[in-house]
Amino acid sequence: MESNKTYPRSVHEKYLGIVQLARTIDKATMLAQGKIGEYHYDCPMDQALFAAFGIDGKKLAQLASEASTNPARNGDIEGYLKPLIAKKSQVEIEHFNAQTLSRKPEGESRKHFEELRAKIAPNRKDVTSWPDLLDLDEGRTVPERVLAGV
Repeated sequence: MESNKTYPRSVHEKYLGIVQLARTIDKATMLAQGKIGEYHYDCPMDQALFAAFGIDGKKLAQLASEASTNPARNGDIEGYLKPLIAKKSQVEIEHFNAQTLSRKPEGESRKHFEELRAKIAPNRKDVTSWPDLLDLDEGRTVPERVLAGV
């Protein structure tokens, strides 16, 4: 990635107590501004977030678009999301967060994941989740982990 590029927030960063949500909102805003670049709004991680909390991805994108041109509308995003999140228990939210942060590549995405890791961090075999690889790719620090069986 380009070093002068603006990145969406980390998957790890919580918004309203939910990981991935801040990043998804950022990508929706970037899409609305025509600055999405190589990012994908409504990617599988976004879709998992939408499904878990009953978020309408098109509505969220519309709200982000409106807020990007009129900052007074920023509260509309939170106003839309809060009632959806309130339907979940703290245990359900913690489960979603843990599952999201440990999300590993499956199927075809495994090859893409391994190619990207080999390109940006060839010595980091301890990086096995998408959130950690995205952080590395965007220049964030990812602590080294001890691999099981090593």
